[in-house]
Parts: sequence; C-alpha cells; structure tokens
Amino acid sequence: MRRLSVWLAGAAVAVLGAGSAVAEIPIATVGPMTGQYAKFGEQMRAGAELAVKDINAAGGTLGQPLSLEVGDDACDPKQAVAVANQLVNKGVVFVAGHFCSGSSIPASEVYAEEGVLQISPASTNPLLTERGLANVFRVCGRDDQQGRVAADFVIDNKVAERIAVVHDKTAYGKGLADEFKKRLNERGVQEVLYEAVTAGEKDFTALITKLKDLNVDLIYYGGYHTEAGLIVRQAREQGLQAIMMSGDALVTDEYWQITGPAGEGTIMTFSPDPRKNPAAREVVERFLKEMNYDPEGYTLYTYAAIQVFDQAAEKAGSTELDALVDVLRKDEFDTVIGKIRFDEKGDVIGSNYTVYIWHDGKYIEYAEYQQTKK
Repeated sequence: MRRLSVWLAGAAVAVLGAGSAVAEIPIATVGPMTGQYAKFGEQMRAGAELAVKDINAAGGTLGQPLSLEVGDDACDPKQAVAVANQLVNKGVVFVAGHFCSGSSIPASEVYAEEGVLQISPASTNPLLTERGLANVFRVCGRDDQQGRVAADFVIDNKVAERIAVVHDKTAYGKGLADEFKKRLNERGVQEVLYEAVTAGEKDFTALITKLKDLNVDLIYYGGYHTEAGLIVRQAREQGLQAIMMSGDALVTDEYWQITGPAGEGTIMTFSPDPRKNPAAREVVERFLKEMNYDPEGYTLYTYAAIQVFDQAAEKAGSTELDALVDVLRKDEFDTVIGKIRFDEKGDVIGSNYTVYIWHDGKYIEYAEYQQTKK
C-alpha cells in the first residue's frame, strides 16, 4: 500500500508539474539532534546537508533533486520508531541513519516493512545486520571487530593487568563491552569487574570506589563519550589513575571538553580517520573553508552513505528498494571514506579498526603517538 501511495503521489506531481519544477526525491538522515549525544547528530546533519548539496549541484539523482528531511530520535528507541513512521508517511525512500544501534535496530523494522532503504553511518552493533533484513546496510564496522581489536591491543601491548569492563546497558554500549570481554576471555585474561551503569548518570562515586578497591589499572567502557568523560574525570579527582579505554563513540572533541587534562592517555578504537583519506581531501577542505566545520567522527560517514544511495539509484535506474538492493549487493561504490563493497548481510567488506589515543586535547593514531615519544 505504501509503495502504491508513493507512486500515485509521484504521478500526480509529474502531471500537475508538467513543464514546471522537477519533482524531488525525499531522503532523510536521523540521529540524536537533541540530548546528550547531539554532537553526533550535528555531525550527521552536516554530512548529509553537504552531500545533498553536492549531488544536487551535479544534477541530482536520476535527474531529480534530492530533498533532505532531518529526524531527531535523541538515541531513544521509541522515539526512533515514531520518527521512522513519520518519514515513511512523508514518502522518504532512503534513510542515512540512525546513529545509536538501539535506535537503528527497531527503526529498521519499520523501514523493512515499508520498503525503505536504510544505510547507517554509525550503528555498530552486530544485530543490526544479523537479522536478515534486505533493506539494512551500514558503512561503518561492527562491534565484534572493534571489541576484538581493543582486547588484542591491551593484551599484546601489556597495557594493563587488572581490567574492569563497564557498560551503559544500551545496545551499543553493552554489545561493545561484551565483545571486548569475550575476546579478553578467549585469550585467557579474566576481568576483575564486570559492571553496568545507567546512561545519563552524573555521579560515579560508587563505581570508582569499587575500581579503587580492586586496584583496577584499565577501565574498558562500553558506552558514549558523556559518561566516559565523567568517569575518567571523577576517577582522577578521587585518585584513581586507571587508563580509560572505549570505542568509536569517543570520536568527538566534546569528550575532551568534559575531561580536560584528565582525558590525557584515553585509548579508543575507530576506523582509519576518513579525513586523511585522499578521496575526501576536497570535501574536507570545503567543510573547513566554506562551513568552518571540522568533519570529525561520523560526518564523512553520513556523506558517504548518501553517496552510496545516489550511485546505487543511478546504476539501478530506480529508487525502488528491490532494485537498489540488487545493485548494493554486487557493485562497488566510490565514496569520501574510500571504495565500498557490501557482503550479503549489508556489512562493509574489509572494514577495520585502528587504535587511537587522546593527547593534548586531540585524538591521534596510537602509532603516530608512539613516534612522537621517540
């Protein structure tokens, strides 16, 4: 029914608008535009807006301009489903989103039922692509890859001996922490504490007391930058010098704004910095010069997701889901984060993670940091 109504609406525009403006193709990006993770929503909005601007300047998709809807799910699963339904009712054919795995997973069920393509720039929980939904893809990696890299790094580099694993109970945070713990245990290392906190908490005194009593020298945190920043800052204030380690949700300067110098030495995993990719050079310069915006974190991943949709639609000659999926399963796409191919699940083939460290208010690759110490 939804596809028929969208077709009828498009046909009506074509008839009524004959000889006038060309009908637009509605797409969307959805993420936490408000709330404590709004910095990531800002990244997604910036990436989406410039991608749409550039595609339209080059003639649009299938000769039609793209129109962009921006949805706010605040990283809340219920709100994500509500936003997904709103976008379906607006006739959106593609969504670059969501950010939080806990939002992407329930929203994907709505998009699957209504024939809408979803490509997440940032949702890393394996479950997103493990349910066999044909409409779901992502241009980022997975937490089972990320957790493995983190655990191997800790063990291979003898970073710590007494390790605590803490998570925020979210799909992303718990999933990441569990993958880290799983790999740690596979390699014969047992954590001294496995603990959960609640996203949005401000006072971590009780947690830090436990960590001190156990002489923890590394905290692996599955969760977002806000709580991670508060934990490390409060730990330093209470005399605990344990290293903070986490995942890709720390790829924002907001982390250092929370921690200040207490964040020095924080370790995290993230994909190779897309800003350094030669394919992104021109776009990065435009972000910096024209918009005075540093396209950190998931800005370029959102831009890339929209590039993939545009190229898939052009190759398919259609924005219908079945036609798009057929192309996405077999073709390669040129994006600002490099060439992309997808496997049958919708995951990027050959995705990988790199270890970074926060140093002097910026995050740099750990290997680069090691060079500065020589």
